[in-house]
Amino acid sequence: MDLIALQKVDESNFIACFNLNLREGQEEFVSHPIRSLAQAYVYYKQCTPFAVCLSGEVVGYVMVIYDYDEETYNIWHLMIDREHQGKGYGRAVMGLALAYIRTKPFGRSSRVLLTVSPNNHTACGLYRSLGFSETGRSDEDEVELGLTLD
Repeated sequence: MDLIALQKVDESNFIACFNLNLREGQEEFVSHPIRSLAQAYVYYKQCTPFAVCLSGEVVGYVMVIYDYDEETYNIWHLMIDREHQGKGYGRAVMGLALAYIRTKPFGRSSRVLLTVSPNNHTACGLYRSLGFSETGRSDEDEVELGLTLD
């Protein structure tokens, strides 16, 4: 597999993040990076937005956020551009995001949460294969999955 890396979103790559595209019908599953980066701006004291890079080219986006009230990390808005889907990059991104969370950049928690549409079978399968399981909670039409890092 080609080398995937996470690069903090900054002035050098935010436009490339804005230009990412999903396949038709995927808009119901993930927010566009413009919305996500607006959230990152608001929650700047507790989150890190990342460009997903393949040999220097931005091919996706993901954000890690810390919930100080619940003392949990959350993975938000993972997306891979439509031209790069199906190549294992989502799995690679999750591995990198979890490695980042293990450094405990915002708090000491080892608990990681995310939400996913139960209709997004590809994402559900990916997250479950990484050890995430349902917490019993939901957020609107999405189910919450959780993982405790060792």
